[in-house]
Amino acid sequence: MSRSCVQRIGRWIPWVSKRGFSSSPSSSCIQKSGSEQGLKSLNLYSAINQALHIALDTDPRSYVFGEDVSFGGVFRCTTGLADKFGKKRVFNTPLCEQGIVGFGIGLAAMGNRAIAEIQFADYIFPAFDQIVNEAAKFRYRSGNQFNCGGLTIRAPYGAVGHGGHYHSQSPEAFFCHVPGIKVVIPRSPREAKGLLLSCIRDPNPIVFFEPKWLYRLAVEEVPEDDYMLPLSEAEVVRQGSDITLVGWGAQLSVMEQACLNAEKEGISCELIDLKTLIPWDKETVEASVNKTGRLLISHEAPVTGGFGAEISASIVERCFSRLEAPVARICGLDTPFPLVFEPFYMPTKNKILDAIKSTVGY
Repeated sequence: MSRSCVQRIGRWIPWVSKRGFSSSPSSSCIQKSGSEQGLKSLNLYSAINQALHIALDTDPRSYVFGEDVSFGGVFRCTTGLADKFGKKRVFNTPLCEQGIVGFGIGLAAMGNRAIAEIQFADYIFPAFDQIVNEAAKFRYRSGNQFNCGGLTIRAPYGAVGHGGHYHSQSPEAFFCHVPGIKVVIPRSPREAKGLLLSCIRDPNPIVFFEPKWLYRLAVEEVPEDDYMLPLSEAEVVRQGSDITLVGWGAQLSVMEQACLNAEKEGISCELIDLKTLIPWDKETVEASVNKTGRLLISHEAPVTGGFGAEISASIVERCFSRLEAPVARICGLDTPFPLVFEPFYMPTKNKILDAIKSTVGY
């Protein structure tokens, strides 16, 4: 992997453990990481932990709660929080996702920063009603007299190599259909910390999906200070001229590898990290596709009804006269997430590379 890839996606080490929105914070509040800040090498779960420490330390109205969070959680993202901030601000809940989110809505409605953890994104569905019918509509139904904008729901999503049906799903598209909430997915430790702090401080309820495959696998230099990264701004991770690739979360590293292999065959790929799925940055993707004339979208969720379909439809509407080939989607299969057949289900580097070549050669 090239040095440029390491800087963007993070250094890789072996696995070591078995619409109705309110305005975002002003641009003066958005602090991007810079060379003047102290850097520390962190993996993704440590970056999440650092962001939670900062959120609790800088705002006494912030609370962290969920199943097993007081002793660190199953992925250790909340390690040390209860010891430092006390069990009144960091505490366990019953095993009831509907109750976790419902409590968070009430806490946020009283002016607090409610940071709820759902242990696995696969378990978020019992809370679906609370998220889409209560949190998402809270501001709208009151004519902006009250809201639960202080609610952030964290949930680890996606494949992990051995998770099977109930510990591997990518449910982001379900929530992208709901006006009134935002959906954010980071690709690396630096992005995770800055985006999570932005989500916690944003005046809208947000579902923040964390790529659990990368919790210990992705390592990069992360500013130790308090910083935020803007929401709804995609990033061109890799410049190219022949085809545009769009993805988010853990899939970015897979797509980056496909881009590097395509480059060896003379194909120049432009890679975009969407970061925020709702509301997503159409302008950045549109500008790229107008330049390259081709688009490939990749995500782990099943292809039918996945968020890639929304991106495809929007770009066809905006860039129809510039497209040189049909939009390609390399995604998970339309099956329950398998266990032993996970390698066949996943949108792998080779699948993406084949699609790049066929789209460019169309």
